[in-house]
Amino acid sequence: MSYNIKDKLDLSKLGFLPRWGVFFIDVCICLVALVLSMLVAQMDKPLTQIQSNLNLIVLTVLIVNSSAFIIFRTYAGLIRHSGFIDAIRILLAAIFTFIVVMAVNYGFYFKTNAYLMPRSFLILYFLISFSLLFVFRIATKQFFEFFIKSIREKDSIKVLIYGINSNAVSVASALKSESPSRFHVVGFITDEKKNTNKRILGEPIIYLSKRISVLMRFHKAQGVILTDNSISLKKKNKIVEDCIQNNMSVFMAPLVSDVEDEKVSSKIEAIQIEDLLPRKAINLNISSILKDIEGKRVLITGGAGSIGSEIARQIALFNPEKLYVLDQAETPLHSVHLELANKHPNLKLEVVLADIRNKDRITCFFKSCRPHVIFHAAAYKHVPLIENNPTEAALVNIEGTKHLADLALKFQAEKFVMISTDKAVNPTNIMGASKRIAEMYVQSLYYKAQRENPECTKFITTRFGNVLGSNGSVVPLFKEQISKGGPVTITHPEIIRYFMTIPEACQLVIEAGRMGRGGEIFLFDMGDPVKILDLAKKMIRLAGYTPDKEIKIKITGLRPGEKLFEELLSDKERTMQTHHEKIMIGKVYTDNYNLVDESISSIVSNARNNRIDSMIIAMKKLVPEYKSQNSIYESFDVKLKTVFDKSKLSS
Repeated sequence: MSYNIKDKLDLSKLGFLPRWGVFFIDVCICLVALVLSMLVAQMDKPLTQIQSNLNLIVLTVLIVNSSAFIIFRTYAGLIRHSGFIDAIRILLAAIFTFIVVMAVNYGFYFKTNAYLMPRSFLILYFLISFSLLFVFRIATKQFFEFFIKSIREKDSIKVLIYGINSNAVSVASALKSESPSRFHVVGFITDEKKNTNKRILGEPIIYLSKRISVLMRFHKAQGVILTDNSISLKKKNKIVEDCIQNNMSVFMAPLVSDVEDEKVSSKIEAIQIEDLLPRKAINLNISSILKDIEGKRVLITGGAGSIGSEIARQIALFNPEKLYVLDQAETPLHSVHLELANKHPNLKLEVVLADIRNKDRITCFFKSCRPHVIFHAAAYKHVPLIENNPTEAALVNIEGTKHLADLALKFQAEKFVMISTDKAVNPTNIMGASKRIAEMYVQSLYYKAQRENPECTKFITTRFGNVLGSNGSVVPLFKEQISKGGPVTITHPEIIRYFMTIPEACQLVIEAGRMGRGGEIFLFDMGDPVKILDLAKKMIRLAGYTPDKEIKIKITGLRPGEKLFEELLSDKERTMQTHHEKIMIGKVYTDNYNLVDESISSIVSNARNNRIDSMIIAMKKLVPEYKSQNSIYESFDVKLKTVFDKSKLSS
């Protein structure tokens, strides 16, 4: 049988002393206090009075003091967790003992005409016994706190706090008070030289005179916690790059005021790639959005998806009359239902399991629920998958959108906000082309209806790029590949993409829906484009690995229909700025409803009969800028160009 002396010395595993044990120790302390009181009292002059009545004095004092312990339950608390209440109990027990023994002393005097003990001795005993009992508890508490803290600090992460503002101090204070502690704060880093040679919470303030990794190494810190939300992106990236190159961790802390009942440390997370992308905060017109949504029946299609579910979360905050979340995916829809019902118990919520391709089912829903505002996020979006299953794009992205738009108009919805994609611009794949056709139908339907009734449904389209963390997007894919040891797969070393976070995209969708007056195609400021190869390398470093050494990067080649870069506008399109700095209006107009409607009928008919070639040709005729890339459908572009050239010559 092996024996580990460390287990024996681990005071954190030591059991609590039973109450009778505490009581016994307190009585022993009282006995010591009696002896000390006698010694101190006799320093001035010999007390023959005490010596002659010694046994009776000791018996009387111990019986009375023990009774006081029982009455005031001084033994009931845990010594290692002693506090103010325990001190009060000890004081009351000491006062009680003093009064009762003093009464016994006077009773003895009236009976024998002599005091049992001098009053000076009683006062000394009162002071010494209370002091010893109090010091014993404080010393025990400090002993356990010191040794348990030192043991737990061995398992905690030593960190420096970046910043000395109020949130930094609050975070550090909260971390120091937690037990067991996840982080051990060893100092604060600041850019202000004037604050050096000072301390906060007993820890040094360190001036950032060198690279942060050098300071961390000097103070034996394993990581740094960023607590200042106003820190510039450039500085944040510089800190992260320095740390990850030296195998040091970087954490992000929340505002302590936003943390409710949970430990602050549970909200401190390793910095994510989303925190390092060049995105600015979004300012929303909350009062106007509230006016648009509050008291309205709101429908979200594709409500179980990444975008749809986040729109649902945000709409739930604006007090709609009722929120309808529609999707055909049963399990994700159930999860969204549970989440929203738990977070918003007073929200009138209904989840609708339905397929937007089923016109009869969708018609019944509109007839019974009559939504005021519709956010249409239901769509097939994965380019390679749709390239291999083209008819589904026509039936869902085109026909499904047509069903919803027609019903929104028929049942007099106030607004219909369609979520599109940057892949609809100069499309090179079926998915992008199908979304462009959906855009064209929604816009042309609005202009047609608006001429007949100026108060008709307002149809609005929002167009943006890739969303970080959405289902099937590159970031969760890279995370999974890194967790499995690689390789991380990239289709092309020069491929670039625009990114925004899911909450950001949904906030802009809601804001665009609010400001839309009908017929607009809103474009979002996607920030600076990101090279996917650089993104992969940074994610590998954030995970603590070295790119191309510990985690390999593999180039797989462009997939069918994939572009090297995406666009938000075609060459023929222009933009107009709105009052919101991140939202623009694309000057894109499609007003030939009959042409679009007839073309869609042809596309859908061919799709239903699995006539893929005819379907693709019809799509390309309706969207002339649709040119296939890395696809088997490139041959159709050659055929159409030949037909176009011949017709041009004959004319």
